[in-house]
Amino acid sequence: MCVQYALFLSNNNHSSIMTDNADPYHDIRPYNDAEVPASIERLINDQEFINAIVNHRFEHSPRWLSSLLRPLVKVLLRLKWRKFKTVAHIQNEVGVFMQSLLQRTSQGITVKGLDKLEPNKAYIFISNHRDIAMDPALVNFALHRAGHDTALIAFGDNLLKKPSATELMKLNKGFVVNRSAKAPRQLLKALTQLSNFIKDTLNSNQSIWIAQREGRAKDGMDLTDPAILKMFYMAGKQQKLAFGEYMKSLNIVPVAISYENDPCDIAKANELYQREHLGSYNKTEFEDIDSIIQGIIGNKCRVSVNFGEVITQDFETPEALAKHINEQIHRNYQLYPINYLAANQSCDELTQACRDRLAAKLAELPEQAHSYLIANYANPVHNAK
Repeated sequence: MCVQYALFLSNNNHSSIMTDNADPYHDIRPYNDAEVPASIERLINDQEFINAIVNHRFEHSPRWLSSLLRPLVKVLLRLKWRKFKTVAHIQNEVGVFMQSLLQRTSQGITVKGLDKLEPNKAYIFISNHRDIAMDPALVNFALHRAGHDTALIAFGDNLLKKPSATELMKLNKGFVVNRSAKAPRQLLKALTQLSNFIKDTLNSNQSIWIAQREGRAKDGMDLTDPAILKMFYMAGKQQKLAFGEYMKSLNIVPVAISYENDPCDIAKANELYQREHLGSYNKTEFEDIDSIIQGIIGNKCRVSVNFGEVITQDFETPEALAKHINEQIHRNYQLYPINYLAANQSCDELTQACRDRLAAKLAELPEQAHSYLIANYANPVHNAK
C-alpha cells in the first residue's frame, strides 16, 4: 500500500484518475495535480458557490444587480483561475490570500520554533484547535513563508455538507477524517485506512496537520485526545512495532496556536451555556460553515503560532504521550492581556481598551453564560502553570 501511494504522489501528470486498487485512499485523499483543473471547473459551475460569493461581496446590492453579477463572477473566476494547473499553484495563491487576510483581520502573526525543524523532512503537526479553518491555514502559512512545504490538512466529513466545501478543502491539500462512521466494523475500517494514509504520506515526505482533539476547544482547555494517538498507532500495530518505537518514527511536533481575539468566542460560550443549563444545543445544518466564515473574516488582533520540539522520547502509552503533547502546547501558548484579565491576574500590558473589549463581549451574553466566555480566555493561563 505504501508503494502504491508513493507512486500516486510522485505521478502528478497522469491524465486519468487511478482505480481504487492502485489508489487505496481515493475517497479521503487531497486532489493531485491532474485533478485540479476539473475541480476548479466544478467550483465555477456550482451555482450555490457563485451565489455565496455574490452575496458576501455585494451583500448590500439590490437583488436585480446580484442576478446580473453572477454570470460576471463566473467569467472573472474562470479568467483568474485558469492559471491554476497544479497543487503548488493553489498553495502559492493561498499564501498570497493569507498574507492579505491577516493584514485585514489581525495585528500581525508571530511564528516561533520553525528554525528547529528541517525544511525537507516530514512531520505530523499536532496543534490545539480553536478555529476550524484558520488553525491549519496559519500553520501552513508559517511553513510556506519559511520555505517549508505545506502540510496535508485533516478535516472531518461533517464539513462536507456542501459540494463546494469538499472541492475547496481537497484543492487545499485537505484529507477526510470519517467522523460519521459509527458501526464498529465501519469505524475500524475507516480508522485503519486513515492510519495507513498518514504513515504513507509521511513516508512520501509530505507533512500532516491534525488537531489534538475532535472539535474545537470552546472552553480554552487544550487537551490531546489519546484516541488520536491510538489511531496513529494502528499502522504500527499492523507491523508489530511497539507503541513508543512507532510513534517516534512519526516525527510529531506539537504546535500552539493562540488568537488574542477569538472571532467565535461569543458563539462558543452561548453553545456551552445552552448545553449545560438548557440540556441541549440545536446546531443548525450549516453552522460549521458559518463558523468557518466568521473565523476567517473576523478580527483576531494578534496571532501566534509556536512550533514545539520534535518528540523523540519513548512513551509507552497514548495517555503518556498525550500528556507530553499537552505540556508542550501549554508551555508554548502565547498569552495576551485578555487572558490574564479573564484569569484575574496582573499584566503590565493590560489597558482600559482590553477591559472594555472583554466587557463588550460579556454584554452580548446572558449573565449565566459569562463564565464560559471567561474560561475560554482564562484557562490557557491556568494551563501554563
